[in-house]
Amino acid sequence: MRITSEPAELSDHALAARLEALRHERGLSLDAAAGLTGLSRATISRIERGETSPTANALGRLCGAYGLTMSRLMAAVEENAPRLLRGGLAARWRDPESGYLRTLIAPPSQDYATELALGELPAGAEIHYDGRQAPGREQFFYLLEGALSLDVEGETYALASGDCLRHRGVDATRIGNPGAVPARYLIINSTTT
Repeated sequence: MRITSEPAELSDHALAARLEALRHERGLSLDAAAGLTGLSRATISRIERGETSPTANALGRLCGAYGLTMSRLMAAVEENAPRLLRGGLAARWRDPESGYLRTLIAPPSQDYATELALGELPAGAEIHYDGRQAPGREQFFYLLEGALSLDVEGETYALASGDCLRHRGVDATRIGNPGAVPARYLIINSTTT
């Protein structure tokens, strides 16, 4: 099953507005946000104005600086996450650099410690993250189809269909699809604190 519902994808405008609001809520200047993320002031400004779509790496850095998971950011953009989320209405975000597609299946909530997303990474694509600390968070990757390679704390893990990788406290620094077909996988985040 391939996800193709374009209308449910997050608009760059909504994402840009939410990222700017998060920076302001935290009392951060563009320079301070740049210092926390390692992104340039100009890049953050262009993202916030909707002039460019953030890559998965940039979005990961911004989420880390603002103390959010990507799913929490996506749910915040959608504003009213219902108890029952219909598949056709699920929030989706596509990385313009790698083609990675993230679908928010179970949005985060104050009432639940677990969130669920579906990742789809094109054949041969890779996403690089800065490996930020995520204290109190457990993360699981369950591979549904294809092949996946993840770097976590200096080790590389090769996943085949049906494999599950779990880790806590730090994000993966690289997620890659070494296969010839798209990799589809579940991402489960749970906060333990």
